[in-house]
Amino acid sequence: MSSAGDLLSQEMAQAVLALVAPGSMLSDVLPLAGSYSNLTHLVNARGADGSPLQFVVRRYVYGKRAEKARVEYSALQFLQDYDVPAPEPLYLDDEGTVLGRPGIVMGYVPGSLLEDPVDHPQGPLAWAREMATVLAQIHTIPGAQARDVLFEANAEATWFVRDGIVPDYMQAHPDGMRVWRAVSDSCPRLEPVPPALVHIDYWRGNVLWEQGRISAVVDWEEASCGDPGIDVGYCMMDLTIMGFLEEAAEFLQAYETAIGHPVPNLAFWQLAAAARPMYNVADWITDADKGERFRRFIVRALEHIDLEIV
Repeated sequence: MSSAGDLLSQEMAQAVLALVAPGSMLSDVLPLAGSYSNLTHLVNARGADGSPLQFVVRRYVYGKRAEKARVEYSALQFLQDYDVPAPEPLYLDDEGTVLGRPGIVMGYVPGSLLEDPVDHPQGPLAWAREMATVLAQIHTIPGAQARDVLFEANAEATWFVRDGIVPDYMQAHPDGMRVWRAVSDSCPRLEPVPPALVHIDYWRGNVLWEQGRISAVVDWEEASCGDPGIDVGYCMMDLTIMGFLEEAAEFLQAYETAIGHPVPNLAFWQLAAAARPMYNVADWITDADKGERFRRFIVRALEHIDLEIV
């Protein structure tokens, strides 16, 4: 149930329009589906010339809210410079002065989720190739220019080994201790990789599609600078759990073709990704088949990690 503080008021929407499109007239404000950590609204308006205008307002609820606002806004700026399909950043309100909470305003991008690859007009393998090609494009953005304003990707993706104590949820999972030890032991011996812009949460649910092409990659509040293999391992884990095994293989092949070499540290980042479903089993492992595919994913990564880390 929404509280009054969750709603983007007409007054806030009017204030946003005055900043990003002076002279426009507000039509309506509609809530959009967002994650648990943010509130997202679509603002519909008419410009001073009568043309339709649409903006998205995203406000953060938990954690380092002001920092998330600055990180997402900065990431969207970088993406615009490299022509990556993503919303245009329009206004940063990291103190919540206008929006009531720390947040950002960005352009609206038409598109819809295409979470089942079979729904792609050219077929599931074309879906996987497009996902891989856009991710490789994201990873062309060098991390050096983003390091000072984004999170540190390697630390974000290995949060569960940070204090040297095995979390309870990993102790409870049949493979949790093996994953924790493999990640903890291998961290100091990773192959050095030039840092790049990393999404951290690149999966089917954060990609919008329009006419068989990706129109926007969204949800950049955890954008980081570090090893791009983090995104590859995480996306492959999601595809594997869901049973999209051919698509996962095609995704990896297309990504490696795009970057021109195998993904360094891949098994390591696959194991690091595996901590997320262990932390929130109910959202990820909803039936026995998914649980079995998840365990096979872990076993394969454990078999390969010793080949990576020498």
